[in-house]
Amino acid sequence: MTDTQTDHRAAISDIVHGARTALLTTVSEDGQLHARPLAVQDKSFHGTLRFLVQDGSEKVEDIARNPHVNVAIESQGGYLSIAGTATVTEYRAVVDELWSPFAEAWFPDGRDDPSIRLLTVQGVSVEYWTQDAGPVGGLVQTLKAAIGHQSQPDVGSHGTLEV
Repeated sequence: MTDTQTDHRAAISDIVHGARTALLTTVSEDGQLHARPLAVQDKSFHGTLRFLVQDGSEKVEDIARNPHVNVAIESQGGYLSIAGTATVTEYRAVVDELWSPFAEAWFPDGRDDPSIRLLTVQGVSVEYWTQDAGPVGGLVQTLKAAIGHQSQPDVGSHGTLEV
């Protein structure tokens, strides 16, 4: 792995680690794109992201028809867009690994709820934007660009990675 790939992976992992919610975009039966929030349970990124979902939900049905998805994540570290392929399985061993108070909110019957499924997104390409300047620094950079002191705000870095 090159230093650049290592830098990309570190930036991506920082964003995932700081996130609480992701938006999963699926393709519906009529071809429309639909984004839905999911709790981020994996706090690292090694090419895949995993989520707990409910069997029979619209997102699960969409994925069964068309596994191509996008996952968008925002955290204080920046923004992330992962294009990939999703699979839904009944993999009970991972439920215990990913279980959290956030999962409890969506599955009130607990980790033994028979409708819990594992949604795995295998990334194909990842694009990220970091916020190295922080929220206040980003605002200052944006204001500088708005009043003509620089061409564009310099708030962080941007990169892409093929997984």
